[in-house]
Amino acid sequence: MRIIDRMHSAQKREAVVACLALVIGWTACGDICFGQYLRIRDICRVKGQEENTLHGLGLVVGLKGTGDGEVPTTRALATMMGMMGNPVSQASGGALMLDELKNAKNVALVFVTATVPSEGARQGEMLDVVVNAISAKSIEGGYLMMTPLLGPRPGNTHIYGYAQGPVALDSTGPPTSAKVHDGCRLEENFHNPFLKDNMITLVLDKNHASFQTAFEIEDLLNTPSRFGTGGSQAVVLDENAIRSDTASAPIAKAIDQVNIEVQIDPRYRDNHVEFIALVLDTQIIPPKHDARVVIDERNGSIVIGDNVMVGRVAVAHRNLSIETGGEPTTGPFIEIDQSDSSTTRLKALVSALNALKVSPDDIMDIIKSLERSGDLYGRLIVQ
Repeated sequence: MRIIDRMHSAQKREAVVACLALVIGWTACGDICFGQYLRIRDICRVKGQEENTLHGLGLVVGLKGTGDGEVPTTRALATMMGMMGNPVSQASGGALMLDELKNAKNVALVFVTATVPSEGARQGEMLDVVVNAISAKSIEGGYLMMTPLLGPRPGNTHIYGYAQGPVALDSTGPPTSAKVHDGCRLEENFHNPFLKDNMITLVLDKNHASFQTAFEIEDLLNTPSRFGTGGSQAVVLDENAIRSDTASAPIAKAIDQVNIEVQIDPRYRDNHVEFIALVLDTQIIPPKHDARVVIDERNGSIVIGDNVMVGRVAVAHRNLSIETGGEPTTGPFIEIDQSDSSTTRLKALVSALNALKVSPDDIMDIIKSLERSGDLYGRLIVQ
């Protein structure tokens, strides 16, 4: 890769040193960097262990004249007042006379949600609550009146919890969104089943899902001596146990690039939790995911995978002339990483541009141009 610009030669030398150090770092790293181990739990979850969201409509009172005063709000307020023994007057046909509440400016109709964690929760536990105003200008300083929370499925009118408490605004968020710490009290147990037909299903995270990774986990879990003799006293089987049919029978099967079914080892038929803990704690070599470049245009951040390459190409951008994958030569170009004349690591190119004080916006434009020309060997994700 060669770079020429109109900057001072000292800056060019700094770019060379930075990029050479990067290349040397990759070479010295070798198997040490890629020989580290992860646990299966770091890239998988057990199917059934998902979060659940409870939701409801409530009222926030005690505002400083920043409520909404809309018809739905006054109707909800009238209903609550009737439940508390102070009903609003009714017309001859039985309709509520909402005009009595037209000056209620300190109340707001809000959408209330609470998230039950993936491991479940017991009746009586307290959860944080998120409150979002529907049309009020601000809910700062308000108090959430008791609000029934319904289940995660639309149309399910069963009440799973009640929420109430003082709302607290996020210092960086809008005045129409707030939280109530420990504001929801659960009225039901949430037990997420994870065992079906004496089997669990491992679900790969979407960023690590691939056929290769699923196959590697299947092969790893089917190692005969993987789970010991089925008790907490032993970790590795002896030779006779390894030869037995019970120890050698495969227990894992990859269904697709996301799901791996794992049969409970017969030696752990009475210790399901111990077996699942051993499965999730099994060490695995970090999977090699697809080459990716992620650009966050709002924050100006660029994340580049180590395996993203750039083809042999010349780019002219503003006051820079960039050539990658060129043959060693003399002249005004800066020589960087000539180990392969056909491709160059994108990281080396970006590091050189950073050393030359190229702005993040310009780097993003260059990467996008490389992707459009077909010379970026990796997936570009722009957020």
